[in-house]
Amino acid sequence: MRIEDASVLITGAAQRVGAVLVRTFAAAGARVIIHCNESVAEANALLEEIGGENAGHSVLCCDLSKPENIPAMFNDIPRDVSILINNASIFNRQGILHENLPTAKAQFDLNFWAPVELMRTFYQHSTPSELAVVNLLDQAIVKTAADSFSYSLSKKALAEATRCAALQFAPRMRVNGLAPGPVFPPRGLEHLKMEKTLKTLPLGRPVNPRDLADACLMLAGNSSITGSVLFVDCGQSLI
Repeated sequence: MRIEDASVLITGAAQRVGAVLVRTFAAAGARVIIHCNESVAEANALLEEIGGENAGHSVLCCDLSKPENIPAMFNDIPRDVSILINNASIFNRQGILHENLPTAKAQFDLNFWAPVELMRTFYQHSTPSELAVVNLLDQAIVKTAADSFSYSLSKKALAEATRCAALQFAPRMRVNGLAPGPVFPPRGLEHLKMEKTLKTLPLGRPVNPRDLADACLMLAGNSSITGSVLFVDCGQSLI
C-alpha cells in the first residue's frame, strides 16, 4: 500500500505518541485526520505545523470513551480513508483489589470496544479496495500485570481482536498490532523520568518515538503483513 497520498485517520493524535505518528505519516506524504477529544488547541496547532487544511489535513473531534458515538463520527470522515491507526487509550494503574467497576469499564470502553467499533465501521464506510489498520497495544500483553488489572486485560483483548479482525476482514483489510514499551513517562509522573523502569530494560533506554512511528508506517504500508504484533519496546517484553 502506498502511504503517499493515502488518507489516514489517527485517533488520540493531538499529543505524545499520537502527535509523533501524525508528523511521521504527514512527512511520508499522507493526508492525516487528527482525531482528538479534549485536546482541541493542541490538535489545531499540530494541524498548522504539518501544513494545515491546504495540505489536505484536518482535525476531527469525538469522545471515543463512548463507542456508541463512532458510527455517527464517520459521517464527517471522507470515504477514501484507507488507513486507521487506533492510538487513543487510557491508562489507570489499579490492581484487582482496588479497582472499581466504573474505572475498569472506562478502560475497556476506550482501549478495547472503541478500536473494535472503529475497525468495524471503518471497513463498512471506506471505499478503497485495500485498507489497513494498526492497533496500538502494549508490551505487557505477554505478561501478567497484577498492578494494572483492567488496563492490561483491555490491551490483551485488543491483541486477540487484532488477530480475529485480520481473519474476518481479509483479504480487503489488513489488521496488525504494535506493542510499545516505555516511550514517554505516564502523565503526572514526568518528574520520575522512568528511571526505575529503564534500568530493567535490556537496551537500558526509552523507546525512540520516531522508531515507534516508523514501525507503524511499515505495518500500514506492507501489503503482505496481517494478524501480526510487532514489539517495539527496547526488549521490555523479554523480562
